[in-house]
Amino acid sequence: MEEKILFTSESVSEGHPDKVCDQISDAILDEVIKQDKDSFVACECFVTTDFLLIGGEITTKAHVNYEEIARDVIKSIGYDKDEYGFNYKTVQILNKIKTQSPDIARGVFRDNIYETGAGDQGIMFGYASNESDGYMPLPICIAHKLVRIATQLRKDGSFKWARPDMKSEVTIDYSNSIPKIKTILMSCQHDPDFVESEFKDFIKNEIMIKVAKSFNLNTDFEVLINPTGRFVLGGPAGDTGLTGRKIIVDSYGGSARHGGGAFSGKDPSKVDRSAAYMARYIAKNLVAAGVADRLEIQLSYAIGKSEPLSISVSTFKTSHYSDETILTIIRKLFDCRPGAIIEHFKLREPSFSYRDVSNYGHFGRPDLDLPWEKLDKVEEIKKLLKELKTN
Repeated sequence: MEEKILFTSESVSEGHPDKVCDQISDAILDEVIKQDKDSFVACECFVTTDFLLIGGEITTKAHVNYEEIARDVIKSIGYDKDEYGFNYKTVQILNKIKTQSPDIARGVFRDNIYETGAGDQGIMFGYASNESDGYMPLPICIAHKLVRIATQLRKDGSFKWARPDMKSEVTIDYSNSIPKIKTILMSCQHDPDFVESEFKDFIKNEIMIKVAKSFNLNTDFEVLINPTGRFVLGGPAGDTGLTGRKIIVDSYGGSARHGGGAFSGKDPSKVDRSAAYMARYIAKNLVAAGVADRLEIQLSYAIGKSEPLSISVSTFKTSHYSDETILTIIRKLFDCRPGAIIEHFKLREPSFSYRDVSNYGHFGRPDLDLPWEKLDKVEEIKKLLKELKTN
């Protein structure tokens, strides 16, 4: 029997314990830079049964009620009952925020923002593929939409018995020219007194099949729903959560490499976040301009230094131009210094909420107007390609 070419990605809902932490960290970031755009923030959280620890380093002139922000986030997610083992009204909160190390600050801060040094060393990857309208891999796109729709239906009351913690997993069969869905798995937390058959029928018919159709894909896929048969205990009561533990969910679902740095709770001086956004922006515009069908960018930085140490390109044998040409385009059209990235995307006075991107991926978001998702460099890339070809 011929082996199939399969690839799988997963996503999680906003009620997942790790995502509870990401949202609180980013909600704190939003409020801090709203009051003081020059703040430095590295905020992380830990949750377990009826307990939240907030820690990290924040240097700011802002006056922030961290506990109030955290409780508001937990309430909006839907953890509002004692039976969930995590209730915004009663959760114990311990705040261990301190100021940022002056050794880091002296390497980052510059009077000229364009000379701003990277907040840490590290490697960041950006990726784009022409297999979907949003230039994202199909498995992660579908996985995100499943839990996003399920959460919306839970919140509007139509998804009966559903609780906040959910997961999805999507396997795509790439064996033929037209990709198809092989398997969809969803694990959805539920009340103990639910009607299992009705609950599962709703997930299959109102979530799985409708999402598959929205991508113009097949609906004859294998269905797996709560494979253990029961998922009552979930959220922070069922598992501990940490900020930054869902880095593959946040990025490309495993279709591209990852440098290891998380996004949430970090101000844009941290290149883990800002440079990853720039790498995505570069990759997406290059693919949209027809440079390659799939393209991955790597950027690397040294703490306190503004210029990237290296820029690398991988096109997975799908390129229509040489790597040398692609690198020339990147260096001419994209300024990858941290300060330039912050200015270009207005990351210290954002038009978006950092908390909004803490769920359902930081890339390929049709529901959000994100600056690093704009295709505003495509025509410049095409023009430069013609000039380079002529020369």
